[in-house]
Amino acid sequence: MTAAVLFGSFLVLLLLSVPIAISLGLASVITIFTTDAITINSFTQTMIQGLNSFPLMAVPLFTFAGDIMGRGGISRRLLNVTNIFFGRFNGGLGIVAIVTCLIFAAISGTGSATVAAIGMLMIPEMVRKNYDKTFSSALIATSGTVGVVIPPSVPMVIYSVAAGVSVTGLFISGVIPGLLIGGVLIFYTYIYSKKHGYEGDDRRYTFKEIVKIIIDAIPALLVPVIILGGIYGGIFTPTEAAAVGCVYGIIISIFIYKEVKIKDLPAIGFNSIYLCAAVLIIIGISTGFGRILTISQVPVMIAEAILSITSSKILILMAINILLLVVGTFMETNAAIIILTPILLPVVVSLGVNPIHFGVIMIVNLAIGFITPPLGANLFMACQVTGVKFDALAKAIIPWIAIMIFALLLITYLPSITLWLPRLLKIPV
Repeated sequence: MTAAVLFGSFLVLLLLSVPIAISLGLASVITIFTTDAITINSFTQTMIQGLNSFPLMAVPLFTFAGDIMGRGGISRRLLNVTNIFFGRFNGGLGIVAIVTCLIFAAISGTGSATVAAIGMLMIPEMVRKNYDKTFSSALIATSGTVGVVIPPSVPMVIYSVAAGVSVTGLFISGVIPGLLIGGVLIFYTYIYSKKHGYEGDDRRYTFKEIVKIIIDAIPALLVPVIILGGIYGGIFTPTEAAAVGCVYGIIISIFIYKEVKIKDLPAIGFNSIYLCAAVLIIIGISTGFGRILTISQVPVMIAEAILSITSSKILILMAINILLLVVGTFMETNAAIIILTPILLPVVVSLGVNPIHFGVIMIVNLAIGFITPPLGANLFMACQVTGVKFDALAKAIIPWIAIMIFALLLITYLPSITLWLPRLLKIPV
């Protein structure tokens, strides 16, 4: 009864185009007043406790750090460095864009920020070199998905809170999967470019030019080293690393590269708060929503129902992947993580799947949603940057989605891809 009221009212509200946060809240209130699942006071207290989380402070901090670094000229300098090493290959500009996205992902923590920062620089240059505009846009949109897999990642912070797992362990578990996705994208770009005659850059850099470009980019290249090295070295927590990233971003953007002014900081800060406010509201309300689920034993019932159909680990993981891929097409990533983690985690844990491994699986699934219509946040961002029509880009993105799904299946069924590095470094997972 409780589950039927809760999910029934939630789905009806979503179909009526009510925002997710309000739908969650109203569905919870309707359930509270029609069943005896929980009191309104307990629901309110749970909401407040859900937001009273030290790891959650990393969300607005990483958002601010990524924003200010994107405006501070870091992305352009990263492109210059990667072009030295990869620009001469077939599809060199595309490969440079992918590698730069991988590095920038270790700074921004989000997908759309990566698409905007790299796309505005790379897509016009690729078009100038006779790359197809829709291909270039699809490449950048897909590369931007790595922003939530390579640490630091805002969705990883959200999952760690929802699942009660180590943020540090989750961060380091995302490194190899992120590099795997990047490698698969590079391979496809090389093959496609060779077939369509997208040759590399014939420019030959002198030793003096190489040294100058690398020295100019050192402050930018140090960002992931400081943030990730500090976390994995035990110097500071992921939340403290986000604060360090903010301070370092301010220093290099204002005082070293001088592409951001002090007077710009309030606007950048406001933008970060604005972007995070909706996410934090969803987190608070969904914590209360999850409390109703837990008390009503809905996750247990769902787990038992799924396991009664089949006990095959392969089939259940495949079904969960399909579910997450579908959810990712219409639901915002952080909201999906918060809502679905309490439901799906008991199922996979009963099958012996490591919670951190499942977190990476979930995030990669939902990252594919960034390039899957009708939501496709990265597609919309790429369209804004390039002016390509959405329907044209939606067709061009199909092979890229297939490539991403291939990488997803490897990550799903080969747990060592995710868990090898943290176990090597003796980080609990």
